[in-house]
Amino acid sequence: MLAYVWLFIGFVFLIKGADFFVDSASSIARLLRVPTILIGLTIVAFGTSSPEATVSIIAAMEGSADVSLGNVIGSNIFNLTFVIGIAAFIFPLKVETETIRKEIPFTLLASTALLIVMSDITLEGLSDNFITRSDGLIFLLFLSIFMYYVIEVALKSRNNMSSETVPNDVTWGKNILITILGLAGIIIGGEMVVSNGTEIAYRWGMSETLVGLTIIAIGTSLPELVTSVAAALKKESEIALGNIVGSNIFNILFVLGASSVISPLAVNAKVFIDVYIMIILTIVLFVFSRTNFRIGKREGFILAMLYVGYLTYIILRN
Repeated sequence: MLAYVWLFIGFVFLIKGADFFVDSASSIARLLRVPTILIGLTIVAFGTSSPEATVSIIAAMEGSADVSLGNVIGSNIFNLTFVIGIAAFIFPLKVETETIRKEIPFTLLASTALLIVMSDITLEGLSDNFITRSDGLIFLLFLSIFMYYVIEVALKSRNNMSSETVPNDVTWGKNILITILGLAGIIIGGEMVVSNGTEIAYRWGMSETLVGLTIIAIGTSLPELVTSVAAALKKESEIALGNIVGSNIFNILFVLGASSVISPLAVNAKVFIDVYIMIILTIVLFVFSRTNFRIGKREGFILAMLYVGYLTYIILRN
């Protein structure tokens, strides 16, 4: 019974933390004079990906590769479908040209790179599939290229926005403090939801792979969900979408990169289908983004329903 109480408290921390985090992130964007999409792709994305990083790295250190890999793939699928779907259903998401031309394709590139590095049996004729330490280092190298691109875009955008005035009540100290408090709420809440949710799931007799793809994946993606929903409610659609695109890139390149550098990850054969699904869903998001440069309520509903279908499939499969 106590696990259910802590689960509820974790949700409260998550929701309030995300509310603070979105407000301070949009204020920091104004102080830096950069578009909010870039804050979504970096500070917000990295912050909301921290529960995935914590869970996957700990799982890798404990030798639970199924949890580590399932967490990232499951989280990315949840982000691409349910999170974007719910956020778009609340308030249609405006899609920037750069997001369509560069950021979503980069997410697709990272997903395809994951499929390639885990296909050791098919591509190299080895006896097992592993994400090795060298694969992890390649992921981290890709991440540094992405960060270089984001910083370059931010510097160009800053020159264009330098004439905009910032309200006097928007200050660095206040917003940094609110950002830290919001992020702390998100991380603590995420950890409480995952640990107690997992305990409840194991009591129900779920397998490690299924727990990784569902309970832990959804639990660690709750920061993305509550942050994107909070951003959509505040009509900060660039933060809502940038958060998801950035989080998916961080999840593959940073979370799996760091996890596999610490301890090579054995790949369960079942996970290949989930990676294919993740790649297809990224293409679906790309197509939806190109229609009128927005993801509307109809597309949002379709994406959310796709997750319901996926969830039903993996529960029946396992």
